[in-house]
Parts: sequence; structure tokens; C-alpha cells
Amino acid sequence: MDKVFIEDLGIETVIGAYDWERSIRQHVVLDIRMDYDCRKAGVSDALADALDYNAVAKAVTAHVEAAQCELVEALAEQVAQLVLREFAVERVRVQLRKPGAVGHARAVGVDIERTRS
Repeated sequence: MDKVFIEDLGIETVIGAYDWERSIRQHVVLDIRMDYDCRKAGVSDALADALDYNAVAKAVTAHVEAAQCELVEALAEQVAQLVLREFAVERVRVQLRKPGAVGHARAVGVDIERTRS
């Protein structure tokens, strides 16, 4: 299966389980990989036949900016479900990183994969 991906999508949001985290916005970074058959778009060269990754990025950004999750697991799950619900993909993989959350580590996060059921 073909893959359409968005890499290093940086978004500011409220995320964290500690009281001090609930009053600030923090940076999260997402990589989104979607199973999508690109053959029709490859032949037609028409956006109408493609998975519009700009539309995916805008929808994900709007959701994440408004979300106020405590856990990266919850936010990643919400993003995966949003993509499956709003776009014609059968499978999505979401890697969500929270840079600077742990000292001496570039980032922490989760990497999940969900399929349309």
C-alpha cells in the first residue's frame, strides 16, 4: 500500500498531567503516515484524486491546538481517530513527540497505528 506522510508537524497545545503544565502551551511534534492508494492521482495529476495532505495538516493542527489532554497517548489517539474519520485512509500511524519533557532526552512520546474498522 502507498503511504502519504506529514513529517515534523509542530503544534503548540496544552498537554501534561502536572498542574503547572495545565496553564501553559507546550510544543508537540507529529509524524503522520497514512495508507492511501495513490495510483489514480499519479495518473490524473489531479488534487481531487489525491489525499490532500494540506487538508489533513490543517484539521490535525486545529484539533491539537484546541485539545487539552493530559497524556500524549490520548492526544495521539484523538489524532488517529480524526484522520480515520475525516479522510479516505484505511490505516494511519501517528508518532507524537513532546520535546524537552524529560531531561537529557530530545523528546518523549508514543507511536501508534490504527485501522478503520
